[in-house]
Amino acid sequence: MLNVQPSIGSRIEDIITPALLIDLDALERNFRVIAETYSGEACKMRQHAKNIKSPIVLQRQIDIGGTLGGVCAAKVAEAEVMIHAGIKDVLITSQIVGKDKLERLAGLAKIADVKVCVDQVDNLRELSKVATSIGSKVGVLIEVDTSMGRAGVRSEEEGVILAKECESLPSVEFLGVMSHQTVEGWPNKETRFTEGRRYIEKCLAVKSAVEASGIEVKMVSSGETFSYDVAPQIEGVTEVEGGTYALMSAPTGYMTQFEIAGKVLTSVIGARGNIVHIDAGFRCLGGPMGVTPVVESDIDIQFMRMEDTTSVLKSDISNRYEIGEQLYLQSSQQDILVNRWDQFIAVRNGLVEGVWDITARGCHH
Repeated sequence: MLNVQPSIGSRIEDIITPALLIDLDALERNFRVIAETYSGEACKMRQHAKNIKSPIVLQRQIDIGGTLGGVCAAKVAEAEVMIHAGIKDVLITSQIVGKDKLERLAGLAKIADVKVCVDQVDNLRELSKVATSIGSKVGVLIEVDTSMGRAGVRSEEEGVILAKECESLPSVEFLGVMSHQTVEGWPNKETRFTEGRRYIEKCLAVKSAVEASGIEVKMVSSGETFSYDVAPQIEGVTEVEGGTYALMSAPTGYMTQFEIAGKVLTSVIGARGNIVHIDAGFRCLGGPMGVTPVVESDIDIQFMRMEDTTSVLKSDISNRYEIGEQLYLQSSQQDILVNRWDQFIAVRNGLVEGVWDITARGCHH
């Protein structure tokens, strides 16, 4: 969605809406939490690019600290954007299938430190074949299914078979294991730690089985925003794939260490009684299965429906808003919301400090 670019120094009140904002003070506080948490730890953050899609934002965490100097990407296309922007350590967390994508992946491995997750022998063999044909070498991690019920090996035995196969093939290097997991609802710290440890230990069980077979495991990439502080305390975990913590979203508000940094600025274009009409709809807000944003600082207003370019909300309080008034919306599905936009408008103290391109937007391949 191409936006009109505001001038540096413009007031937030003068920004043409709708607009996707980053509160720089909140973003930097979030990044400092990570830098402080991982300071002196063997385990480091590998920030997930699929949530943010902007190398500029991702590089700021690398500069502030707490990372291993690299990122995750969900797709080859995302990895291409990151590497071409100068981030040269990328782990692709999805399985890459098809000769064309594997060729692009292997090509990236010639100019950067590229790693990919696998869970099938045939896919691993095809990756080896393609990488050999173009003269590159790709790092490989075995994905372990701990809770998601999608990709990933389901047993320690499967993991050992894949690791042994990788060791026998040319142009691929076995590096370790990886997993991703979620936690439901609004968990407290005790629940986060209990569930995080339970899931991550399933991944570590595959690591132990592979090591028992005589193969070295260099990497264990397991953890995410909800377990960002759990994983470093578990021996053997080398990196965490956090993404949501940077910009945050309403459903992850239980992570009180972090602040909402990414918000959509919208304007009221209609107000009658308790009905409020705003200038933001599916084109800039849309989430999966009808997930809608939350109006900041107003628990008494709810989305009634979201249309193409506008939305209708209903408030419990009549005549609360006036036409032209600006509202901040907090995302309920961060990575999908970000994918609707071409740029972030970075703001601090009520003024525009920068406009940053979201160059990995639409990287579906």
